[in-house]
Amino acid sequence: MTAREPDTLPSGADAVVVGAGVIGAAVALELARTGRRVVVIDKAGGVGHGSTSASSAIIRFNYSTWDGVATAWESQHCWARWEEHLGTVRGPGLAAFRRTGAVFLDAPDSGTPKVIALFERAGVPYERWDAATLRSRIPGIDAGRYGPPKPLRDEAFFSGPEGELGALFTPDAGFVDDPQLAAQNLADAAGRLGARFLFHRTVVGVLRREDRVAGIRLADGTAITAPVVVNAAGPWSGVFNRMAEVGAEFTVGVRPLRQEVHQVAAPVDQGDTTSSSQGGAGTAPGLIVADTDLGTYLRPRGGHLLIGSTLPACDPREWLDDPDLCSPHPTPTGFDTQVTRAARRFPLLRVPNRPTGIAGVYDAADDWAPLYDRTDLPGFYVAMGTSGNQFKNAPLAGRFLATLVDRVEAGHDHDRDPLRYTGEHTGIVVNLGAFSRKRPMAEGAASRTVMG
Repeated sequence: MTAREPDTLPSGADAVVVGAGVIGAAVALELARTGRRVVVIDKAGGVGHGSTSASSAIIRFNYSTWDGVATAWESQHCWARWEEHLGTVRGPGLAAFRRTGAVFLDAPDSGTPKVIALFERAGVPYERWDAATLRSRIPGIDAGRYGPPKPLRDEAFFSGPEGELGALFTPDAGFVDDPQLAAQNLADAAGRLGARFLFHRTVVGVLRREDRVAGIRLADGTAITAPVVVNAAGPWSGVFNRMAEVGAEFTVGVRPLRQEVHQVAAPVDQGDTTSSSQGGAGTAPGLIVADTDLGTYLRPRGGHLLIGSTLPACDPREWLDDPDLCSPHPTPTGFDTQVTRAARRFPLLRVPNRPTGIAGVYDAADDWAPLYDRTDLPGFYVAMGTSGNQFKNAPLAGRFLATLVDRVEAGHDHDRDPLRYTGEHTGIVVNLGAFSRKRPMAEGAASRTVMG
């Protein structure tokens, strides 16, 4: 059974999820697993047609907080056991996790010592590479230290290196080969448990009854009643919050942010090999390389590389007032900047004359961390502020929201006594208060990059 529209529109449900991206589909699955009747609404034409489809789908663990590392490490185990997570059997039509390993270059602001301490606490395997090891393990890489990142037109952009970089290598990192298909897999699993999906439907109102949420109203006048509503609307999440008249208590803001991912041919003499199961052998196209020293990252895709930005401070942010106005096509300026940065790190990489790739829009939080929480409107929950870095955590996001809904609807005060989630695979305990809408903003948090 696959997620599809019902023959008749439902008038009621136990929970309505607004947004059918990878986060919304994961939330729908976990809510359905609790026995709830779930309805998912999306204005797009299918599952994962929005931000999810533009994701690089990288699975990595480098975060600057314990709960960020713990969530990503537990989520990796869900991706690695994808059939088990979905409750299905191996077969065609399933997304796959590609374990390639990931290299994070030791830029001065990379926070590597802190990350290593968190890795050791969580049990994440890692290796420390010096510059010589980096060159031997990734043929063709330039190990020079060029940072901090500079605009392409800055006279200092092409200055020589000042020293060399080592790296932090995590052999268990990788990527999901088809992010949209992964979202569809989650939706199909939810559909097998009775969840219903409505597409090409726009939410125009939030129903209330006795000072709590009572459902939603669609543009065609249809009302769907439900005691629980989850905002997983991605870049439209802020608009939906305002529609529900929630958010005044939030200490963390979100705004729609356009981001580009570019595609180029891999260096011709390096091919498209992947690392061994121990992460030992590999070339630039075979490994994920995160390079905050130059402000870019690379991910293999067949005989090509996907190249994105780590959003360094020198680059202007492309904030959008209306996510619907986002152009899906890469700009020449963005393409030239990112691909030229990548070519500095891999000198054999060619910079084509015409940009190729895709652009997506994400709800970026002030501190780049997500909001998985209740709100001051009873029954109204949020899974938002994903900032373009939460695809990897979708399996856990669904379980976090199901935990919140179960316990808060039963009377637990999550604001006073934050709930905790224990990982099924790792046994690691995650404090869900770390994703609170009322969390204190860490000093300097607004200057972090999307990688952290």
